Amino acid sequence: MKMKSIQNHQLYRLVAAHLKEIVREPAVLFWGIVFPILMAWGLGVAFTNKSDMKREVAFVSSVGDTTGLYAHTSAIFGAGFSPVRDTFSVHLKNAKLGNVHLHFRRCSSDEALVLLKKGTVALIVEGNGKNLLYRFDPANAEAQLLYQLVKGVELNGRDYYAAHQAEIKPLDIRGTRYIDFLVPGLLAMGIMMSCSWGISYTIIERRSKKLLRRMVATPMKKSNLLLALITARFLMNVIESLLLFLFAWLYFDIEIQGSLLALLALFLSGNMVFAGISVLISSRTANPEIGNGLINAVVTPMMVVSGIFFSYQHFPEWIVPVIRYMPLTMLADGVRSVFNEGAGLLEVWREVLTLAVTGVVTFVIGLKIFKWY
Repeated sequence: MKMKSIQNHQLYRLVAAHLKEIVREPAVLFWGIVFPILMAWGLGVAFTNKSDMKREVAFVSSVGDTTGLYAHTSAIFGAGFSPVRDTFSVHLKNAKLGNVHLHFRRCSSDEALVLLKKGTVALIVEGNGKNLLYRFDPANAEAQLLYQLVKGVELNGRDYYAAHQAEIKPLDIRGTRYIDFLVPGLLAMGIMMSCSWGISYTIIERRSKKLLRRMVATPMKKSNLLLALITARFLMNVIESLLLFLFAWLYFDIEIQGSLLALLALFLSGNMVFAGISVLISSRTANPEIGNGLINAVVTPMMVVSGIFFSYQHFPEWIVPVIRYMPLTMLADGVRSVFNEGAGLLEVWREVLTLAVTGVVTFVIGLKIFKWY
């Protein structure tokens, strides 16, 4: 009985001591408590705090039809839309499920396919004055939802245009499927995650174990240690990316439609930018918990908003220009354009240059303020 009392007393003291250690680290409290709350607030605002759900739909009218857009769509969709130049909108009101704002963008067939590949739209509606043709990827849940919404609007307008008939044409060609949108994003995200954890956390862990101090005592050139970590991580990224692409090629029949040189340039610049950011993140702290929070603070927002799993066009319009210039967004968009749109080096040179310069600048800053012990 006495031994059990002593053990419980020891357990109480150990738990109390550990809790005091946590409370004495404000940064740990911030990354463990405050930061997740801020993330929940940000995502909640982005996805739920909207009066209307807005979705873009590509509308392809008949060749040479420059004046019949209003007449054609008013006959099919009824009077519930407002044409503005080459666009028109349908506003669906539902007090229980929420309002939906369908924005139809008139464009050519080729332009519609490009918008689909970029993730700007998920549904293409083609009309020639009598028939409507719905084109979308059946494996894309968002496209199916949009089809049902547009179909509902169309049915309401059948009284206006009794001769109208609809047809579904699934999009299963390369570059238009959801998997074609997803895989380039996963490649970009893999580079970010590999560099962030493989470089940042390795440096922080070695600093916490006093290994960096021991290395500084040797004749080693300091920058060589960081360059060695970056080089090793780059080689691992090559292997990981090749394996992911090989799997996608064999299983999903994905192919690279653009320039391999442009893809290589994006791969190099992507590794540069995230390696530089990783060095900057890990340049000061020796606490693995704080380091873990810093890494998550950088990678998690980009992973959520940069259009890896879904198009960033779903976010509020005021934040989209900011998202476009995030490193992961630029890398993912560039890789998608090479994979799905046949882009070459001239089409992606801005992304390559921006990523490379950002990587060099962050690496130099991180090296200048780097704490070795």
